[in-house]
Amino acid sequence: MKAKAIQLPLQTFSLIGGFMVWVILSALMPFIKEEIQLSANQLALVTAIPVVLGSVLRIPIGYWTNRFGARKLFSISFILLLFPIYYISISNSFTDLLIGGLFLGISGAVFSVGVTSLPKYYPKERHGFVNGIYGVGNVGTALTTFAAPVIATQIGWQTTVQLFLIIVLVVAVINFFLGDKNEPKVVTPLKDQIKSVYKNEKLWCLSLFYFLTFGAFVAFTIYLPNFLVAHFELDKVDAGLRTAGFIAIATFVRPLGGWLGDKFNSFKILMLVFAGLTLSGILLAFNPTLTFYSIGCLTIAFCAGIGNGTIFKLVPMYFSKQAGIVNGIVSAMGGLGGFFPPLMLSFLFNLTGHYAIGFMALSQVALASLIIVMWMYYQEKLDSSKSQSFNGMSQLSQ
Repeated sequence: MKAKAIQLPLQTFSLIGGFMVWVILSALMPFIKEEIQLSANQLALVTAIPVVLGSVLRIPIGYWTNRFGARKLFSISFILLLFPIYYISISNSFTDLLIGGLFLGISGAVFSVGVTSLPKYYPKERHGFVNGIYGVGNVGTALTTFAAPVIATQIGWQTTVQLFLIIVLVVAVINFFLGDKNEPKVVTPLKDQIKSVYKNEKLWCLSLFYFLTFGAFVAFTIYLPNFLVAHFELDKVDAGLRTAGFIAIATFVRPLGGWLGDKFNSFKILMLVFAGLTLSGILLAFNPTLTFYSIGCLTIAFCAGIGNGTIFKLVPMYFSKQAGIVNGIVSAMGGLGGFFPPLMLSFLFNLTGHYAIGFMALSQVALASLIIVMWMYYQEKLDSSKSQSFNGMSQLSQ
């Protein structure tokens, strides 16, 4: 019983550690590029590359968590992270950063562990809030984004990166000793689980929604530190602090999104989320001053955080028996949502000299998501009405 009681704080702490590691490169990029020459496209690729493996691995990690338990998955993942972290700390070329950054993605993939494991310990009516609390682990990105530049000004970026070796080792050891050895297991083959869900339209709708909400969170997290320095000529530490503020808002409203999903109709919450993202994308597209740019970014942070919490309320509701693989697919799509925007923004900036088209694309994807949510909402109401009518006729016939 004691092991079960500590799983939520233990796994949330583990996610904090994982997300601290995940954004090392983007947080320290203003320092790294002073020593390693990078073109604008190379810079965008290096900061985005940890998202690739961090997204793709979420699918098998969600499945493996159901099969082997969170204790083993967290412990093994954090031990494996020792190698890319050390490799990055001794990097002296674009290729080194690319290789190290790719395998750094393991730290982002561990998100699938908790969203698959934790619902096993709580009733359905609390899944939204519990996954929201776990999602507070996103604050790890804020801690690194704010603290890493401050530390790097004192001891250099290479030594700062090596400090993260201590963090991953501590998390691995704690999970080995305190993780639940008796977590319920699901042993259905991966192929069978995928075949049972891939034709379900709700899976792909939820994947699109998370692609946008979590993708926006990740994209702005890795894009803002360097952008604020280059575009608004802010101090590196100031840029890190502002980015940390964005992350903190998106992180701490996530439990609120989960709670709102538990208490109210999740589709109505998502309608407000996507309306807010649509308007914010339009605002940023007009290349506003720093003040209005900050308002747009903070609105995106709030909407993305609420959306992230609400979406993972819906996953176990629709896919209780295949939660592991569906959590993996949905969260993988969210991770990929953070990979493409920085590259697209960099490409469009080189092509046009501004970011307007990229931000307008964000607003249009949000608008499309809003329309789909409205369709799903009215489809649910229609199905519910038909079900009630059928039950009423059955009672009359009796």
